[in-house]
Amino acid sequence: MADKKLENLIYGIRSVIETIHSGKDLEKVFVQKGLKGELVKELLGLLHQHKIPLSTVPVEKINRFTRKNHQGVVAFVSPVQYHNIDHVLPAIFENRKVPLILVLDRVTDVRNFGGISRTAECMGVDAILIPTKNSAQINADAIKTSAGALNFIPVCREANFKQALQFLKDSGLQLVASTEKSDAFFQDIDLMGPTAILMGSEDEGISPAYLEMTDKQVRIPITGEIESLNVAAATAMALYEVNRQRFI
Repeated sequence: MADKKLENLIYGIRSVIETIHSGKDLEKVFVQKGLKGELVKELLGLLHQHKIPLSTVPVEKINRFTRKNHQGVVAFVSPVQYHNIDHVLPAIFENRKVPLILVLDRVTDVRNFGGISRTAECMGVDAILIPTKNSAQINADAIKTSAGALNFIPVCREANFKQALQFLKDSGLQLVASTEKSDAFFQDIDLMGPTAILMGSEDEGISPAYLEMTDKQVRIPITGEIESLNVAAATAMALYEVNRQRFI
């Protein structure tokens, strides 16, 4: 692993605990399998309390991050501050804006995520909503690919993704899913009101449980032989349609 990817690495049980107490957001924590002790219990409790992504891995993986005295625990400090959607959305309404939220389900490729974030910021998206698990790591590569957009657009990371989607719906947003299985197109629906656009992973699409929650399901017209678009390209086209309706 290149040194630049370890810039935000911290290691050691106490160091990770103190970083959490300091208020910094952690991108992910790796804990050695079978690790025990009171400090470990305290750490695991904090990870659960703060809904920080955790992976339990063999010591060999920990050693690939660092050979220093890691005590079986390494973590990455996030380069961005995460937000809660139930704090961000009311502020959008208070500013008398018509909310446009981008929801990404299982988009795990870092560069795709960075490119999507750049487009989202340019297209006036108010916030990006992602799940705590099965989402791209926001690291230096993501920041670079976003051309710095991730420093400006709020990213809301939610452990209970279904609950977060329900909050959007309860707040008056229409939840619009982009799926190639639909017969309707983006340009066929009204995107002028409060809207959340839900995009899924390229290989599996949107999780069925989330797809069932959507108010509308639409697709992007494709006339070529290839049946699907890169998720970053698809997101750009979906967000352009929102802007076309609202501003052109």
